[in-house]
Amino acid sequence: MAVAFTKEESFETASETLLPDRPVSPHPNLVTEAGLKALELQFQQAREAYDATNTIEDVNERRRQAANPLRDLRYLAARLRTAQLMPYPTSVNVVAFGNTVTFRRDDGRVQTYRIVGEDEADPKAGSISYVSPVARLLMGKAAGDAAEAGGHELEIIAIA
Repeated sequence: MAVAFTKEESFETASETLLPDRPVSPHPNLVTEAGLKALELQFQQAREAYDATNTIEDVNERRRQAANPLRDLRYLAARLRTAQLMPYPTSVNVVAFGNTVTFRRDDGRVQTYRIVGEDEADPKAGSISYVSPVARLLMGKAAGDAAEAGGHELEIIAIA
């Protein structure tokens, strides 16, 4: 039945529960082993949060509470379905997915990041996505190589 033929409270609830899907990246969904485990854990947590909403008696409140977990479940299911587990890099000769790279900026700052999948990237925790501008500049380069980013130079100091 269309929402237009139900009471006003249900119409308001329906508009609150029709959340847009989380955007899915057009890039290949490359993941590290830790990234895949994190996606699986997030999926499990979203499933538990959704299941917990089934105990709410008020149908409108149940819909409101289920909206976020349901959206997360759709997103995480898609990400798990498309995940491509990448092996741990066996070489530290050139920067590749999964490597940790230390580089010096031309202003003297030294930064270290691990290059990981999009869903597991957290720059504050020391990881960046393989599709980030900095990672794309550094990948394929060796220690001692330099890359230019927006008029600034990055010099690779170490690869682990």
